[in-house]
Amino acid sequence: MLTLLFDKNIPGIYVAGITLLVFAVTFFLTSKLKSKLPQDIGRKFAVNAEKAKGKPRGAGIIFVTCFCILSFLFAPFDVEYSVYLIFLLFAMMTGFLDDASKIPWSDYKKGILDLLISVGVAITFAAHNDTSVVLRLVSVVIRKPISFEIPYVVYVILATVLIWMAINVVNCTDGVDGLCTSLTTICLISFMLITKENDFLFYEVLFLAALIAYLWFNASPSIILMGDAGSRTIGVFLAIAAMKCGDPFLFLPICIVFIVDGGIGLVKIFLKRFLKISILKNTRTPLHDEARKVKDWSDTQTVIRFCIIQLLICALVVMLTM
Repeated sequence: MLTLLFDKNIPGIYVAGITLLVFAVTFFLTSKLKSKLPQDIGRKFAVNAEKAKGKPRGAGIIFVTCFCILSFLFAPFDVEYSVYLIFLLFAMMTGFLDDASKIPWSDYKKGILDLLISVGVAITFAAHNDTSVVLRLVSVVIRKPISFEIPYVVYVILATVLIWMAINVVNCTDGVDGLCTSLTTICLISFMLITKENDFLFYEVLFLAALIAYLWFNASPSIILMGDAGSRTIGVFLAIAAMKCGDPFLFLPICIVFIVDGGIGLVKIFLKRFLKISILKNTRTPLHDEARKVKDWSDTQTVIRFCIIQLLICALVVMLTM
């Protein structure tokens, strides 16, 4: 809101200063408050779960709160973005309450809350933005711009599916020190390069600053975990970034490692629970557990190799769509 005093074209020195402020405040509060967070109780059947047990978790409440408050104070004021900040805080708080609960919330309870957040964000986006879509990669292949208008209701439904999927695949991928944050950094920078003229860019830069401050403490071997408070919020933010670039379908290639790593496990559980169909019986999911347990990759190898795959795909997508 303080930027109401500034011209719409915010000076680069201002952006740099606020970015450093977000990083510094997040870093300071994380270092001071990490001991106040609930402790991880370990996940059943997860690889190396014993290493995480007892570590402070739910750090998302720190970096998400820092990002939201400082964005509200210093980023260009906009009703649409202010609503997003509220939903990000809501996603963070529901995740943190689950992190702090002695008895983990049921999948159905979390799924309903995720759905409410997804619908709210989707409606907000459709109310403030053009619902036309440009298929950038298809346009490159056929060498002809392909764009079309999606009816409001249809767009809200599709956006809801995208946001709900993003929340859950990111949440499932968060199981290795530094993996979720590193992948998010690559994905967000890719969206930023594609939509560099977008007003949402300032928010993306500040979100990255908060994430990188958290990564300092989460790099392997980590001393703190983001928990659902962080991963679910990241999912919402990535989905918004995808919609803001004008081609939400780019979420598929730009966030492909999230989708494959976390999504396969979701499909496997869905088929088993509701259709009594078993697939990939000999494959651990999320796939980062398969890599560590079966392939015998270290945590560091898993993070770097997954990031290399994501980086190569993102680089190709950015070069084709710019």
